[in-house]
Amino acid sequence: MFHAGNCASCHALDEAEDEDPVRLGGGWEIPSDFGLFRVPNISPDPLTGIGQWSLAEFANAMLHGVSPQGEHYYPAFPYVSFARMKIEDVVDLKAYLDTLPAVVNSVSGHELSFPWNLRRGIGIWKIRYLDSAPVIEIDKTDEVLVRGRYLVEGPAHCAECHTSRDRAGGLQTSRWLAGAPNPDGEGRVPNITPHKDGLSGWPESDITYYLTTGFTPDFDTAGGSMVAVQENLAKLAESDRKAIAAYLKAIPALPKSRRE
Repeated sequence: MFHAGNCASCHALDEAEDEDPVRLGGGWEIPSDFGLFRVPNISPDPLTGIGQWSLAEFANAMLHGVSPQGEHYYPAFPYVSFARMKIEDVVDLKAYLDTLPAVVNSVSGHELSFPWNLRRGIGIWKIRYLDSAPVIEIDKTDEVLVRGRYLVEGPAHCAECHTSRDRAGGLQTSRWLAGAPNPDGEGRVPNITPHKDGLSGWPESDITYYLTTGFTPDFDTAGGSMVAVQENLAKLAESDRKAIAAYLKAIPALPKSRRE
């Protein structure tokens, strides 16, 4: 679950070699149309991290976007996707995080403009956008598709980058995985539906190979923030990568946005 969620890419204090311990001290700044978000420390440090969090508090944050103090988290933390995770996977993730090095690093709060700096409004936002139900209907008897949907829609939170958002920052599920503006500010995140604008020319084996190696069918390589995502997905079981590929070929084929 840690690798599927690409947790280190956002929360690591600094880039570490594979043989080094993961230091999840946070501090990365994410600019957005709503203001500046800062990634928190999720190491087991008891004062500046989540070392004092109970399992229930961790699960409440992951599945409901609520802090131990009862405050709503901003959806820059992708709990909208994590809400679809199985509780046993959340338990396993917490157990693993507890084994990582404690990092002392106090991260400043977000800097958001009005009215986005009022957390009370997030409760209303959640009524509209927080839903633990699957997005795409599939053949529930197909165990591979079920696993693929779970990974893509839940822990891997692929839609957070590959799906466009409305003015309130909610995912436009009618445009599921059809591409979106790049959160890094340059270009767009690609369409990964089975449309000709997306992955129609990629058989499942090519998608699996890409997730394993980072190489596309055209001998190009993953770039930008997708590099870290691919490297983490490569650490999953091959059956999981095959399941992701099967799901991506089974979802509705949507064209890229006319604005691209």
